[in-house]
Amino acid sequence: MKERKQPVILGIESSCDETAAAVIRGRVLLSDEIASSAPVQAKYGGVVPEIASRAHAEAVDEVVERALRSAGVGKGELDAVAVTYGAGLLGALLVGLSFAKGLAYGLNIPLIAVNHIRGHLAAAYLEDETLEPPFVTLLASGGHTAILHVRTETEFKVLGGTLDDAAGEAFDKVARVLSLPYPGGPHVEALAREGKPVVPMPKMLKGLGGYDFSYSGLKTHVINYVHTHEQRGEPWSRADVAASFQSAALDVLVQKTAEAAHECGVSVVTAGGGVAANGYLRDSLARTCAAEGLKLVLPERKRCTDNGAMIAAEGLIRYRAGLFSPLSVNAEASIPLR
Repeated sequence: MKERKQPVILGIESSCDETAAAVIRGRVLLSDEIASSAPVQAKYGGVVPEIASRAHAEAVDEVVERALRSAGVGKGELDAVAVTYGAGLLGALLVGLSFAKGLAYGLNIPLIAVNHIRGHLAAAYLEDETLEPPFVTLLASGGHTAILHVRTETEFKVLGGTLDDAAGEAFDKVARVLSLPYPGGPHVEALAREGKPVVPMPKMLKGLGGYDFSYSGLKTHVINYVHTHEQRGEPWSRADVAASFQSAALDVLVQKTAEAAHECGVSVVTAGGGVAANGYLRDSLARTCAAEGLKLVLPERKRCTDNGAMIAAEGLIRYRAGLFSPLSVNAEASIPLR
């Protein structure tokens, strides 16, 4: 196989409730299509795996066709198919992975199995075509929260992260106690705009120094605060609780990310994961990086949540490194941060 300098790669994502596909040529994004079952999942207060898997099976062919059509690319022009193989809902992953295997086999082109988390990291490369390691990345999603030193396109070091709940998971749990609908993160953010961070919250840091966090205590504090006031019949502000929680949950991430950049001797900071779509976090990162003399490369909001573009971007990295996958590769519900 003769590899191109600007390969055309199709990325497919189906790890949760989003069926997504995108096409890139080199680092240029040609199309980015998505079909979501979130409105259906919202009726149940969260993702129902069986419903998600069925929705993926019904949508994947159409979403891929839309992505190719929007990109103006025929299947015969593809150089590789990249697809999420984990982490995520096993049944949902299998839909996208099986489709990608069949397509790659039929076209006789490489299959590239992508770690979903590495996809979130790679999204920044599509935002800035000049971006090159080393840099520091804040990863904040429903499954992971960590600060990473990205040394090369394929290698990073985990500097620290949450020891229990991830940031996105904490947002969802706090949303439930505040009687907000699924998905919780955007609703907590919207409610927080109406309040002030005046409710005392516990600190997020674990130990002195370092980059480890704990969200369990913060989440529990919010739950206890709300239940105590309700049981006593005392007045309290949902908006103030949301604003106070959001500030406590995110301020420390911004602070520690900037500290990590200076400690690692890098001048560039990126962010990825669903929580990186939060407006408060984005504004705080922008202000802090500007004040600290750091360049911030922040994917646009829709590239922070699950999407096919980030999978294609990581696919490009692995394509250039020759890291192709056998058709025997299987889906994995859980993958270590590596």
